[in-house]
Amino acid sequence: MSVRGNPIPATPRVISPSPTPSEVEDRESYFGPVTRSAARKRLATPAPVEEEPDEDESPDLRRARTRSRSPMDTRKLGRLTSRKPTKSANGHIPVASAPLTNGAIAPAPAPAPEKSVNGHLSPPTPGTYTGWSWRDFSRSPSPLGLIPIHRHWRTFVHKHEVPRKALHVSIGFFVLWLYLSGTQTLSVCPYLMGALVPIAAVDVLRHHYAPFNRFYVRVLGALMRESEFDGYNGVIYYLLGAWIALFFFPKDVGVMSTLLLSWCDTAASTFGRLYGRYTPRIRRGKSLAGSLAAFLIGVGTAAWFWGWLAPTKGPFPGDEAFMFTGSLHLPQILAEAVGLTAAQATVSGSVALGIMSVWSGLVAATSEVIDLFGWDDNLTIPALSGLGIWGFLKVFG
Repeated sequence: MSVRGNPIPATPRVISPSPTPSEVEDRESYFGPVTRSAARKRLATPAPVEEEPDEDESPDLRRARTRSRSPMDTRKLGRLTSRKPTKSANGHIPVASAPLTNGAIAPAPAPAPEKSVNGHLSPPTPGTYTGWSWRDFSRSPSPLGLIPIHRHWRTFVHKHEVPRKALHVSIGFFVLWLYLSGTQTLSVCPYLMGALVPIAAVDVLRHHYAPFNRFYVRVLGALMRESEFDGYNGVIYYLLGAWIALFFFPKDVGVMSTLLLSWCDTAASTFGRLYGRYTPRIRRGKSLAGSLAAFLIGVGTAAWFWGWLAPTKGPFPGDEAFMFTGSLHLPQILAEAVGLTAAQATVSGSVALGIMSVWSGLVAATSEVIDLFGWDDNLTIPALSGLGIWGFLKVFG
């Protein structure tokens, strides 16, 4: 029986797709159509395809891949795995050349200069509009990276350095106790040197043995800055500076220099970190707030020592060698040049004490700010303070 209105269409001929010539060139072989069961079996056990490793590819990354040609690296990176691109044998990062419109290849751009690193954590970049912040005052190049106790006590130990400052201030009170007990400055110097030699020897030893260094910073880490992990302990410079002040200068100058080291340096560090961001910066790590604090504490310390402590609690043995005896005068040559008599060129009492106190504060603030060959301020403050006070009294005392 035939249907005139709706003829039956011819059965279409199904032809499997064949690869184009370009696809044949890209592939080594062509796989024809397979059944569903064979496709599932092939996906379940993908056969690895070995690739030719690149010249700049790291050997650790050379591994067989599956048939997936996705350029994305989906492998999970470890915590210590570097995410930076690998370098070639000449030390530069390979950069792909961009083709030009005329078919030529553009030359690769010059590699950017590499920044030197010291292996520590970098301090945070200042985020204020002025270009610096209170973080610039931190003398540690590695915040919370090396000493364990600094990570557990971030504010108490690392930021404000309370144990270190307490030890710093206590040395001044210990010097006052020695003075009030009648101890001579020269008799203290052998004990300072006796403590300096073994402490310095231990510090040199810990830099040659890493396990001992780790044990050292675990025990004394609360009194250290993280810059001292690979450097020398500040106690070494503190003892050496105190020894210089007490050995080379007269009694009152040596005692005053040690007090300025103990109290002015601590005040400058404390107030500089608290209020330094509100004042101009004198140099890196030094602010006007810290220098003003050192100046005021120096003025108060000198006025208290020469104006009250020495006159009321003394005299003690050795006080007769004091350079400041309560009066100041112009040198004879200068007095004659301006036409002043000896009485007119001399000041005493509170005026002389005020001048001496202001000069001591200026010397303390200047020695705290100045950078002398990069030496530690625990060494430069007592040495420069003693030299400044001694020179002033040598001329006007």
